[in-house]
Amino acid sequence: MSIHIRLMRFGKSKRPYYRIVALDSRRKRDGEYLEYLGYYHPLEKDGNFNIDIEKYNELISKGATPSNVVKNLVKKIKNKI
Repeated sequence: MSIHIRLMRFGKSKRPYYRIVALDSRRKRDGEYLEYLGYYHPLEKDGNFNIDIEKYNELISKGATPSNVVKNLVKKIKNKI
């Protein structure tokens, strides 16, 4: 079983917001997830987002693969620190 860290879409039409979740790679985008890591609101000022870095690093060390968008969000957090 391969674990992916990616975005799960919520919100109305043309007003999306996303949850950052870890899930089995065979699941649908909006299917059942294993762990909730944070959120991302792309339409708010500066793309408001929050990620639990400790959980993220733990999953990466176990072999999870993040999507490109999640990688970029984590880079933004690490640059702020």
